[in-house]
Amino acid sequence: MTRARRTAIVTGASRGIGAAIARTLAGAGYAVCVNYLRNKEAAEKVVADIAGAGGTAQAVQADIVAPDQIACLFKSVDEMNAPLGALVNNAGFTGGRKKLADLTAEDFTAALKVNLIGPALCTQEAVLRMAASRGGHGGAIVNVTSQAAVTGGLNLLPYAASKAGLAVMTLALARELAGEGIRVNGVSPGVIETDLAAADHAERERVENSIALGRFGQPREVADTVAWLLSDEASYVTGIVVPVAGGR
Repeated sequence: MTRARRTAIVTGASRGIGAAIARTLAGAGYAVCVNYLRNKEAAEKVVADIAGAGGTAQAVQADIVAPDQIACLFKSVDEMNAPLGALVNNAGFTGGRKKLADLTAEDFTAALKVNLIGPALCTQEAVLRMAASRGGHGGAIVNVTSQAAVTGGLNLLPYAASKAGLAVMTLALARELAGEGIRVNGVSPGVIETDLAAADHAERERVENSIALGRFGQPREVADTVAWLLSDEASYVTGIVVPVAGGR
């Protein structure tokens, strides 16, 4: 894929799906901002991998629920000498599995802050730089939702509800921002092979049997879908959420 050099921000990119997205976008020609919250070592490993493959990246610590830290994150990207062309709102928070009776108001608040409010605030900052009415050159945004937003998940109510909100926000912003030259789409991963995947053999087999393709997905398969949605090949695609779930 040939394209002019632009910058992409990937939130929560130190591991798992986010790290795979960062590596894939670097391979597609983006200068990548690898955002992380706590795991500096892992984020720097992603940056080193990208640099080793001939790409450009930098790791930037920021808590995406803190407006001042979000502002600093985007200011650091302004210094990367390539205009912002892509934002991937990947950072997420599950809060662990709990039944309704065990949930607290804090459980719901934490999920909403990371999974919905944080992406909204990051999108605000991105639009300030991308919007045609502000002298920007447009761009594309991808929100990483979850199939739990469709199925309800299992004892994941705050997570599922907040990710469902992110999916609806994706559709709303696609309509609002189209005139600014900004496309907004989402990907909805199912069961993906990350460090959060089921480790118990019996449980893993049960889950695999519930998936039409009979296996867990790979982070790269989500990353490839994100890269396509951000690319010029998807220039007439906005306002959709693509399931990457193996038919589950």
